[in-house]
Amino acid sequence: MGSGDQISWTALGDVVREHRRSRGSLLAVVDGDHRFDYRAVDDRASKLAAVFRRNGVGQGDRVLWIGQNSFRLIETMLACAKLGAAVVPVNWRQSPAELSFVIDDVDARIAIWQQAELGELIEGARALSSSNPIWIQHDSDASDGYEALMASAPTDDPETPIDPDLPVLGIYTAAFEGRPKAAMLSHRAALIEGLVVARIAEISDETVFLNSGPMFHLGTLMTTLATLVLGGTNVVVARVDAVEMCQTIEAEKCNRAFIMAPTVEAMRAVNSEHNWDLTTLWPDPDPATWTMCTPSANPTTGRAGGYGQSEVTGLITSNGLGSKAASLYGRTAPLGQLRIIDANGEEVPDGETGEIICRGPVVMNGYLHRDELNETHRRSGWHHTGDLGRREADGSVMFVGPKMKMIKSASENIYPAEVERCLTSHVAVAEAVVIGVPDERWTQSVKAIVVATADITESDLIEHCRAHIASYKKPRNVIFVEQLPKTSNGQIDRDEVDRAYGGGGYPGQVSSGRRDVSIAASASN
Repeated sequence: MGSGDQISWTALGDVVREHRRSRGSLLAVVDGDHRFDYRAVDDRASKLAAVFRRNGVGQGDRVLWIGQNSFRLIETMLACAKLGAAVVPVNWRQSPAELSFVIDDVDARIAIWQQAELGELIEGARALSSSNPIWIQHDSDASDGYEALMASAPTDDPETPIDPDLPVLGIYTAAFEGRPKAAMLSHRAALIEGLVVARIAEISDETVFLNSGPMFHLGTLMTTLATLVLGGTNVVVARVDAVEMCQTIEAEKCNRAFIMAPTVEAMRAVNSEHNWDLTTLWPDPDPATWTMCTPSANPTTGRAGGYGQSEVTGLITSNGLGSKAASLYGRTAPLGQLRIIDANGEEVPDGETGEIICRGPVVMNGYLHRDELNETHRRSGWHHTGDLGRREADGSVMFVGPKMKMIKSASENIYPAEVERCLTSHVAVAEAVVIGVPDERWTQSVKAIVVATADITESDLIEHCRAHIASYKKPRNVIFVEQLPKTSNGQIDRDEVDRAYGGGGYPGQVSSGRRDVSIAASASN
């Protein structure tokens, strides 16, 4: 090796190349009748990369996936990885108008789509869209369909070095400012998060992970990546279906999954007569013990949990990384850094609530086509999450809630999410929103607008808050209503609440019509 040669850092495509040599005969993917070992997966990824390359896909380009869960999404991600491109899987549970916005926003070279169940939706979205990618149907036997194009492509793999800091995956995330946006995640982020999740969930090349949750969310996809990185088996079902999932767990002996609580309940119901053996996933046959995360309790800590969001490739803290923590959300993941700061950007003392900021290799490259948002969320080398948290005395982190608007009472900062969390912990409260009301003496005072489910008084709720949070944070007034105004996506319309009940005077508010940007956290527990 000459003095000028450099050794490149591994990218995602390199992982599957190595697996074909070291784990070539191990089962990589199962999807119905489709079963491929790592040698076959690498070959198919190379063939698909050749299809993409001949259609102009190169470094920095994007491929859109509009389909349900499929082994072909994993192949698409790996093909993009070999080219330095990024795959963007999108939510197929949208309206045509919402989906057309995403199609235009991604501005992909290629869009891979699905006819079954989604044909009418995609047809409507394409009619509204101004973008013009090359459309490839993945569930088609036609000569221009996915499999036919693959069959005609070579398996040659140039092994072009790829910068691991290039984005390889785009995940659409919360639309609190009115439109969703894609967090672009790098090879390095995907690989490191894969290793961290593998440690938390004890994943190895003996893992058989059930991909049943939507693979356009990192709740499922971060474990897909972990299983891929460790050389395990990813078992895929197209969508959540309790019967099919029970059948698949028994047939493939799945030993890892991420299944939301309502689906666990549905599986308990369909398997009430023990028609399927699910003990590889839930060793205790008593359905009452089944939990949404498997393993349900990390052996190190005795429980699972963590804080994260799409912008940090999944989890930035976890309870499965060492000794037991005071907080369910655990401690910062390896190679990550996390701070809790006040409105002036200063780190707050332990026990005080502030905004969570973080940095490290799992943090996104930025939002696609959102320069202004990137400037807002990336300051002084840190990612500002828009979420509130506090650090406990033992160093663990507690997630409090989205930041949204901050109330200023004299010199004290009051975060609505913290007060709302306290209010809704009362058994007689179904929903609550807290606003700041201009106050000549205190700058702002706190007002709560509450939907109650039982008889309760204003003084009852004020005393409840006094007992659970600092006294200055308690509401001065409580208004009881039948319902709260909502936006079209089901979120509480805080601007409308302000208008209806006299809110205003927020720190940094430049006009009464301003909408503050905040990012939702996805806390796994």
